[in-house]
Amino acid sequence: MHRNRIIYAAVMILVIAMGLLSRRLSIYLPGWVNAYLGDALWAAMVFVGFAFLFNRKKTSLIASIAALYCLLTECSQLIQTSWLNEIRDTMLGGLVLGYGFLWTDLAAYGIGIALCAVMEWKWKRGIN
Repeated sequence: MHRNRIIYAAVMILVIAMGLLSRRLSIYLPGWVNAYLGDALWAAMVFVGFAFLFNRKKTSLIASIAALYCLLTECSQLIQTSWLNEIRDTMLGGLVLGYGFLWTDLAAYGIGIALCAVMEWKWKRGIN
């Protein structure tokens, strides 16, 4: 498969916008959706980002790389040093690194990545 980087860049921008919008609309969302939507969208953005970078790799490999990246990022939240927490205290640092480890975040990441992979597989089948 050869992914069109323009399409994937546009999708990444859309997913980022949806993630930021989900924070603004959090008061209107049910509690369980609000708790996990941002994490699922973050993982979706990671998947789309890796698909953009490695545009000729299989969907399963992109999903695996995205899952590993998300796992490592979540585990890095167990490290609480002053300099790392200063980065997390910035808006961008908090969005990229997160704040504290939660097992439930891993499930949300899995859902976000799985949905992206399924959508990509279905899209590929529709093209052929």
